[in-house]
Amino acid sequence: MWLKPNRALSRRDLRRLIGVLAALALTTAGLGAWQGNVFAPLFALVESSAVAFALGVAWRAGDRSERITLDASSLEVQSLPGRRCTRFQPYWVRVQLKDGTDRRRLLLTSHGRELEIGAFLADEERAELSKKLMVLLAALNRQPRR
Repeated sequence: MWLKPNRALSRRDLRRLIGVLAALALTTAGLGAWQGNVFAPLFALVESSAVAFALGVAWRAGDRSERITLDASSLEVQSLPGRRCTRFQPYWVRVQLKDGTDRRRLLLTSHGRELEIGAFLADEERAELSKKLMVLLAALNRQPRR
């Protein structure tokens, strides 16, 4: 399974949005400068740059993802872009949904270790993922050992 956060804009759409916002800010600043506010264009440039930077940072946060691989010998969770990889034995791993202070957490636990997965998903998506993982693990554990 490949878990990714929902992203509303493509890179091209993000550039278009930033361009439209900058054009609106600079147009408004041009009108202000025409009426005597000589600092309006400078402020619009600074503000447009800050908004573009903030939107870019927020958009890049959507690049994070988790890849979950399950086979007879291991359950592996690889976090990207950090390339952190955690392995569990599928027979011993337990899937838990715990209520937190502001959201429910989906945890994989085994042998005293726990790993939160799907932190960027909505609560309903985390609940659906937990059910799917429980079904897959139960089916794997019912198979005869070789």
